[in-house]
Amino acid sequence: MTIGPAPRISLAGSGALLLDGAQARFDDATQELVWAVAGAARGLDGVREAVPGMNNLLVLFDPLVTDALSVGEQLQSLWVGTDPQAAAGTLHRIPVHYGGSRGEDLAGWAAHCGLSLEETVNRHAAATYSVAAIGAMPGFPYLSGLEPRLTWPRRNNPRLKVAEGAVIIGGAQAGVMPMAAPSGWHIIGHTDVKIFDIQAQSPVLLRPGDKIRFEIAGIEQ
Repeated sequence: MTIGPAPRISLAGSGALLLDGAQARFDDATQELVWAVAGAARGLDGVREAVPGMNNLLVLFDPLVTDALSVGEQLQSLWVGTDPQAAAGTLHRIPVHYGGSRGEDLAGWAAHCGLSLEETVNRHAAATYSVAAIGAMPGFPYLSGLEPRLTWPRRNNPRLKVAEGAVIIGGAQAGVMPMAAPSGWHIIGHTDVKIFDIQAQSPVLLRPGDKIRFEIAGIEQ
């Protein structure tokens, strides 16, 4: 089945294509189709990997086995003929300490939303978030499900270092930092749950299709 208009497919180097299925805004049904097409694309001749993004899909192929035109045509066919598949993900409950020195943007976020600190936090913790994709850095989850009232455009000047465990907001997306790294997202709190642990048997905690509930461990002005 087809969701919305045909996707835009463009070259992403000599051995990759980017399929963009995005609508005017992020759509969960489109993301489910992206996951399904990614699974089917991995079986195509010459395809090395298919990496889901937010309503898009990066497909890497071997130019010695196939070519961009052939892969692109097959992706178009898969987009039309594949049924969306909701991933059978795991529910994770992540306690968050909101505000304080490790959530320095909380007050500004509440003011931007026109809400009190407590109501802003309660609304953030009331939602169930879906892991749409893993990217940007090892284990980083792009989370859909943020209440529209709580959206906040990313910072004009990214911070050079945001700590591991920072709970963050960027536009209409939520996230958790798996490691210390630069970021233009707003820091609203902190969790001690490890999202990425290179020493673990399964280093990445979250997978596309997983669900997250943030639990309020405390609110600090």
